[in-house]
Formats: sequence, C-alpha cells, structure tokens
Amino acid sequence: MEIDEIGLIDKSKNGDIEAFGELVSIYEKQVYSIAYRFMGNHDDANDLAQEAFIRAFKGIENFRGDASFKTWLYHIVANVCRDELRRVKRQPTVSLNSPIMTEDGEINREQEDWTFAPEIVYENKEMQELVQRLLNELIPEYRQVLILRELQGFTYDEIAVALDCSLGTVKSRISRGRKVLKDLIIENRELFHDASRLVDRKVGEA
Repeated sequence: MEIDEIGLIDKSKNGDIEAFGELVSIYEKQVYSIAYRFMGNHDDANDLAQEAFIRAFKGIENFRGDASFKTWLYHIVANVCRDELRRVKRQPTVSLNSPIMTEDGEINREQEDWTFAPEIVYENKEMQELVQRLLNELIPEYRQVLILRELQGFTYDEIAVALDCSLGTVKSRISRGRKVLKDLIIENRELFHDASRLVDRKVGEA
C-alpha cells in the first residue's frame, strides 16, 4: 500500500502525533544511519536521531515543500550532529585509559567491550566498521558530504540544500574528502586486507 506522505505531513502540521509517528517509522533507519556515520558510535546516534525527530516535529509547520521532506529532515539531522560535534570539540578531552581520581585514591576506568554488542554481531560489518573509523578521522566538513553522497546517495543539489551551502562548496568538499579518505585507505590497506579475509572466512563457515 502506497503511503500518503503529504497527508501525513499535513496532519503532523496540525499536531497529529500518530501521523508524525508514521513519518518516523519511514525514516528512522536512514536518520539513525546518518547520525551513526557522523558520530561513530551507537549511543550518540540513538540520542541524536531522537533529538532530530523532536526538532522536526516542533518545526514541521515551517516545512514548505521547496525540497523533499527527506532532504528537509536530513538537513535537521546534519545540524543536530554538527552541533554535537562542535560541543564535544569545545570540551576538554580525557584519556579513556587515565584513572579516575577519588577521595580514596585512583580507580582504573573500565571500558565497555562492544566487540560482541548485539547490533554489531547482527550486522557483521567488519569492513564497514573499519570505514567508519577512517571517516571519524576526517574533518566534519568532509565527513558530512561523503556520508550524504556516498552512503546515503544524495545528489549534489540535495547536499547543498541539506547543508545550506553552495553547489560549488559541495563539489569541492566531496573532491577533497574523497582524496583524504583514499589516502587513509592506502595507509591502512593491511587492515582492510585482514578485515576482508575475516569476512571471507565467516562466509565460508556459514
């Protein structure tokens, strides 16, 4: 059955939470995926995806239809993630290996092991996790355009609208971002080779 997205948007503008919930169900996976690629971890991706939908519901009456609802929504996601990245950048960093100081002395930090987290085991994406690590090394401006273009399939025009910048800026960032990412892949080609062999072995065991 074809979904009447325009009807759902109109109802949402009138405060219909159930209608907006249907819009959420349509785009929740894509929104989470974008947030995850921006942030590089599942907890932040979940939180920011929810924040993006909250902002979208509060501001949906301003949606005029100049661009598609998807592009408008992804613009919000990108802004939410950029705000968070800027906020984190302003905060002092603490080594995960450094001890915590208490009145009773030092306590070593215990880091959660995500090696066998359900979502990671289910997805079984060793190669994608490696790519994500490299994406995390890119400056936000390059990471944003590559996520939208290469992973989400946005057109150059849609990216320009989503990020509120010129088409020329989008093309320049994509070109430069691709070059930096390519250099990172070359530098880490042995890791990609190992990940590829691991995936092949798991497929053979299935």
